[in-house]
Amino acid sequence: MKKIFPIITVLILLSLLGLIFFQVLWIQSAWDSRNKQIEENFVQAVANAGSILTQEKNLLLQPPQKTDLLFPGDRLQMQYFRPSVIKRFSRDEIAEVVRNSLNKFNLQHFPFEFNVRVNAINGEQVYSDNFFKYYADSSNSLSIVYPLEPPSGSNFENLVREELLYVIVPHQQRLVWKEMIWFILGAIFFTFIITAAFFITIRTLLKQKKLSEIKSDFINNMTHEFKTPLATISLAVDALKNERVAADPEKSRYFTGIIKEENLRMNKQVETILQAALLDKQEVQLKLKRMDAHDLIASALNNIQLQVEEKQGKLEVHMEAEKDIIMADEVHFTNLINNLLDNAVKYSKENPHIKLSTKNAGNMLKIRIEDNGIGMSKETINRIFEKFYRAHTGNVHNVKGFGLGLSYVKTMVEAHHGTIRAESVLGRGSAFTIIIPLAK
Repeated sequence: MKKIFPIITVLILLSLLGLIFFQVLWIQSAWDSRNKQIEENFVQAVANAGSILTQEKNLLLQPPQKTDLLFPGDRLQMQYFRPSVIKRFSRDEIAEVVRNSLNKFNLQHFPFEFNVRVNAINGEQVYSDNFFKYYADSSNSLSIVYPLEPPSGSNFENLVREELLYVIVPHQQRLVWKEMIWFILGAIFFTFIITAAFFITIRTLLKQKKLSEIKSDFINNMTHEFKTPLATISLAVDALKNERVAADPEKSRYFTGIIKEENLRMNKQVETILQAALLDKQEVQLKLKRMDAHDLIASALNNIQLQVEEKQGKLEVHMEAEKDIIMADEVHFTNLINNLLDNAVKYSKENPHIKLSTKNAGNMLKIRIEDNGIGMSKETINRIFEKFYRAHTGNVHNVKGFGLGLSYVKTMVEAHHGTIRAESVLGRGSAFTIIIPLAK
């Protein structure tokens, strides 16, 4: 697991980066291709509109059928007085011709502005309303100029006067973005999904790695917890087999008592594990009833008093809460206080000093347990209520347990509709604060 995890992470990361890189290349290529296609279509559409506008129909002056019979005066008249596109088409008609040409080349969603200008002395021109506005800002627009020349073979071919058709597409880049926005958003969306899947995969792998470590720690702790009483029972059994011990009733009772005590100890450990399994399945049913919290705390203090005295420690109690009636399960509430006091003793130095106090905070009962033990790091505080997690206390297995105590405490506090908070300074001690609602 330790070797394969970095390889999987690197491979997935490289795949993700490669996917993002090729997505960017694809979007850029599609953008360039669409721009080029639009420009080509506009050129063709404007050319088509120009060819329609230069068709010879509805002429005001009909030229002679044979160009070789034209007199110089007639040629001069045709040169300067032939009807222009401006004369033959109104502004709306020109706009309609350009619009139809754009529609023909699949550019129906693109707005346009136009101008038809005669390159002559009088400078006649017809233009749309916003033509000069966008003509001045041509950097953000697509501009096309098409010369309106008579068709090849026409009687007006090669004459001096020339007309130009200007067509401008405002904000062409923005329009292309609008066309491609769904493709881009789709690419971003699916890239985000793949990225999320990547992080979920990595998180799952980390969680599996963590569970594997917890499993190993649990097995080691359980082996150690069961190994000691089993060894003690084995020695006691061997002792009972001895003829001298068997002949002495007092010694027999002594070793029998040891066997019974270690057996109870093992049963307690098994019960702890089974209780944790029940908590996982949420099958623990609390029998809540109105209880005096101070009485339950006093019961827990009696259980821990002997351990404190054996370590030559001090147990300081301040029951300052005026209201202490809560809705509690007698067994589980006493157990959670017992667990916190037991931890205060187990993780203490020499001459432990444990302080327990109660106070009222509005309609809540605040219970605080402090010690002067080894304390905890920030990492340990963040994980202290996790199941099977145990703080590292060095290479010596001087603290027994499975790492289930504080997980049980937190679960029971929340089952009583309360909250628990841990505070600690490494090397100086820890403090646990429980806040439980008072009974109505």
